[in-house]
Amino acid sequence: MGVITDHDGPADEYEAIALPAQDNLSSAVFVRRSARPSRRAVLHLHELADSLAPADLVRWYNERGFHFYLADVEYADAPARRRGARPHKAAFAALDAACAYLREAEGIDAIILSAQGQSALSAALWCDAQLGLRPAEALILSSPDFGSLRARLDITCPVLVISTARPWRDTRRERRGTGVRLGQHVTWLHIDAAAGQDGPPGTLPAPSRRRLFDEMGRWLGAYMYGQVRDQLL
Repeated sequence: MGVITDHDGPADEYEAIALPAQDNLSSAVFVRRSARPSRRAVLHLHELADSLAPADLVRWYNERGFHFYLADVEYADAPARRRGARPHKAAFAALDAACAYLREAEGIDAIILSAQGQSALSAALWCDAQLGLRPAEALILSSPDFGSLRARLDITCPVLVISTARPWRDTRRERRGTGVRLGQHVTWLHIDAAAGQDGPPGTLPAPSRRRLFDEMGRWLGAYMYGQVRDQLL
């Protein structure tokens, strides 16, 4: 886990929190707190090469009573993408430290783990490695990049997979886009990233963005009330 160094920009909207040093390395998470008193939080894994989390996504969570924590992580390296290989230890240690700090020092008792792209690999493998525990209340993966990994993971918490490329099903008869089976309680949400949108490259057009938030809200509502949704949205 590294420290975000962007100044005079979006990072200035976050409050930096130093974590206890590990292996002689200091690390930090950044948080934008909800105005509501809350013991719920989103821990979003951020890759150093990517931009910060979209402001509207952070605001969406804050308005619903979730503090939004942003953590820099190193995703699992290439050897970890092969079946049977050990995941990147640094990413696991960073997740352990961040979750422990949120629960013990910040008083958070419900953590939603969020990751996108290649960092989704670390998040999924970390959840699978918890040996029957439930370290996060839910896992949200946006456009996950698992490379050529083929594995059957046992993630016990509800999982939401958001795809902006094409529908992705995790069934015995049909698997599209990945050879990874995540667990028993998985919901797939396909959002059409139509060409010709007005925003910058890689952003969703406004109608798709609205649908994303609407469906995330329905899924979170079902998850929070204990009604796990296992389907393709």
